[in-house]
Amino acid sequence: MNLGLHMVRPHLPLNALRAFEASARHLSFTRAAIELCVTQAAVSHQVKLLEERLGVALFRRLPRGLLITEEGLALLPTLSASFDRMADMLERFSGGGVREVLKLGAVGTLAVGWLLPRLPAFHALHPFIDLRLSTNNNRVDLAAEGLDYTIRFGNGAWHDTEAQALFAAPLSVLCAPSIAARLKHPEDVGRQTLLRSYRADEWPGWFEQARAPMPALRGMVFDSSVLMVEAAIQGAGVALAPPLMFARQLNDASLVQPFEIYVTRGSYWLTRLKSRGVTPAMRAFSAWIAGMAEQTRHPA
Repeated sequence: MNLGLHMVRPHLPLNALRAFEASARHLSFTRAAIELCVTQAAVSHQVKLLEERLGVALFRRLPRGLLITEEGLALLPTLSASFDRMADMLERFSGGGVREVLKLGAVGTLAVGWLLPRLPAFHALHPFIDLRLSTNNNRVDLAAEGLDYTIRFGNGAWHDTEAQALFAAPLSVLCAPSIAARLKHPEDVGRQTLLRSYRADEWPGWFEQARAPMPALRGMVFDSSVLMVEAAIQGAGVALAPPLMFARQLNDASLVQPFEIYVTRGSYWLTRLKSRGVTPAMRAFSAWIAGMAEQTRHPA
């Protein structure tokens, strides 16, 4: 065996491949030519060259367009994905540097009330990281959604997941000023409509902390604290939510916290799959958010 031999990658006819891919999407040489800014004859010629090289017909030429063959259908998905990946990579080059993409999921309450106001500082420090943010209601599949990180609320125990503690977010009563005027004592809260999340232990925990009788729970149930607090602002009832996440509404007095009574049911965690390799963008974000969390836990 001649160990000096090595595989030589065949020359790829990129122009012909691009002509075929565009023609297959449009099922028209004419429309492909318009997209590629060349003549219809040039596209047809490139596709013909590719067919001759492969030894198969990729299209059936019809009087009014093209019909892709089984061989063309087999080639198209891989080719389209390859061009998409190349385009995505080229888009990452900007201003003399390579942009990195960071895909982050976050509980909607934290994203709106805590993360968004701080993101300009992150972008200023890391201008070549493109952050792609999606929100959820704490139910998320990192693998299926292709996320690098997600910020969750809970106890930090998620299967096959590495979790970095950020900070706790104690819950307290929040309501509109008109309702707050009626709340002189903690037991007065039980006479109001109690807006609820899907966590059934939150209101019982607050009434226990307040040493007040627990009423029967009735009223609307929300999967988002953002929606629940908006309902409270509109006078629909009393919410139990983290004041930390609604500082803006508390500052502008559209929302009131009538009592300094809290119940803690978990913390926020930055999580990733253990099987997910850590990229430079992930390391940068992890270090940055740890610093922001430290400031939140211990404000100056």
